Amino acid sequence: MCAPGPLEDALERGRRLFAGECRFVHAAAEAAQLPPAGLPEVAFAGRSNVGKSSLVNALTGRNSLARTSNTPGRTQALIFFDLAGRLGIVDLPGYGYAKVSRTKSAAWTALTRDYLAGRASLRRLCLLVDARHGLKDSDGALMDLLDRAAVVYQVILTKIDKLSSPALGRTVARVEAGIARRAAAHPAVFATSARTGDGIPRLRAELAALAEDPSP
Repeated sequence: MCAPGPLEDALERGRRLFAGECRFVHAAAEAAQLPPAGLPEVAFAGRSNVGKSSLVNALTGRNSLARTSNTPGRTQALIFFDLAGRLGIVDLPGYGYAKVSRTKSAAWTALTRDYLAGRASLRRLCLLVDARHGLKDSDGALMDLLDRAAVVYQVILTKIDKLSSPALGRTVARVEAGIARRAAAHPAVFATSARTGDGIPRLRAELAALAEDPSP
């Protein structure tokens, strides 16, 4: 029997980590409620209804860890989870939904900015983008903020099961071009589907490596 290679090892480490206990630990609706930095953290952000909760559920193999809804703008706080005592998962409020009041949208933006500013435990922000639509102006605004804050972020395409392979290839190429010159953008774009599981094992492996890295 052949020994597993580096990719197989990474996939297995990711599988084991995300098979561990994942529990809700905190919700912060304002800056004063943010918990102190502790475990290495990975945050998930994206436009309303991009599929953040579905992706978190798919990664952890649970159906209801992160609440899902067909109503955009439902998540109004930063939700913190503890994964196996090794990695913090943070679900950020969605953005870019027109029917949310300007006051509420501004409050969410301020809360997100406060979280990102100087969060020493934050290893990476996963910027979720609907593969059918690609990058939008509101995604660009968040990327501008992340570039200024020097927070490394990685684009994760969602709902790829709704696209043909050629269409997905074109979306990936456009996104890669859109982030090519951005200071804090990770160059690798991940393509995922919470419904079919495509790309989920590779993303688990990527995030597990961050949990193993002690450096900020």
